[in-house]
Amino acid sequence: MLKRRRNDAVPPPEDCALTVCVRYMGGAWTPNILWYLSSGARRFNELKHDLQGVSSKVLAQRLKRLELDGLVVRHEIASSPPSVEYQLSSQGHELQPALAILVRVGHQLKQRQTKAA
Repeated sequence: MLKRRRNDAVPPPEDCALTVCVRYMGGAWTPNILWYLSSGARRFNELKHDLQGVSSKVLAQRLKRLELDGLVVRHEIASSPPSVEYQLSSQGHELQPALAILVRVGHQLKQRQTKAA
């Protein structure tokens, strides 16, 4: 016997704003990049050091995408050799409360896993 589909599901936000936001923050390393930039401007190699395990190619791709999306600002520094710094844009800063909540919940989930093991 087939059961009827329930109609009490929570409808998605209008124009699915949640999906849009997650799309901007999604992808490997992207939330971590945003997190490290929340403390201030970082150079490429500083970010690479912060993000143990990320390849230079992937980091460059993510930073370029974040810049195109308007979440990160790239500053070229006239020095010898030339250098580049990245920092959060005002739109990128608006994501910080959401990232902080995800980190807090992540710590709680890690504690549950530790207790369960």
